[in-house]
Amino acid sequence: MTRQLPLPIKVTDPHHADELELEAGLAHILRSPKNQGVVEMIVCRPAVDQRRVLEAGELDLEQGLVGDNWQHRGSSKTPDRSAHPEMQLNLMSSRVIDLVAGTKERWPLAGDQFLVDLDLSQENMPPGTQIEIGSALIEVTAMPHKGCKKFVARFGLDAMRFISSERGRRLNLRGINAKVVKPGIVRAGDSINKLG
Repeated sequence: MTRQLPLPIKVTDPHHADELELEAGLAHILRSPKNQGVVEMIVCRPAVDQRRVLEAGELDLEQGLVGDNWQHRGSSKTPDRSAHPEMQLNLMSSRVIDLVAGTKERWPLAGDQFLVDLDLSQENMPPGTQIEIGSALIEVTAMPHKGCKKFVARFGLDAMRFISSERGRRLNLRGINAKVVKPGIVRAGDSINKLG
């Protein structure tokens, strides 16, 4: 079952968490599970500014999340502007997106394919860490995942400062990049497990 959001995305909710709200929410984020968590939401991006919330998604070695536009969108970080192999998947903490988005309906605006309840900090998930997600296996890559002007428009400048601070980068509050190392199926509600 797939739930499709209005396309293209319209940012009509003016809610932007302020600095005090964000700081107050940090303690909850820091209590994220270290080794075993939950896939809270799967979001496919079929085209720019389009989102589909999926009940289940297929992870493929070549395509990443099947139906997502990662492969066709390309990257400014590769010489030929092809899709960056180290940026195949984006994962973000569900606790962070809940704090900055205000409501679960706005979570897909972040643009991450997997919103998970798991500690994604650099200390807990350094590059090379392998993660079981559903029946698939993915690996954290060294490419940093950063906010952009769309993130500011959707969640506000305070949210961007919160995730981009030195502490925010150390905790990977914006999330992490990963790649598929073993294909499989992932369902919302599946466990996500750090290996090793």
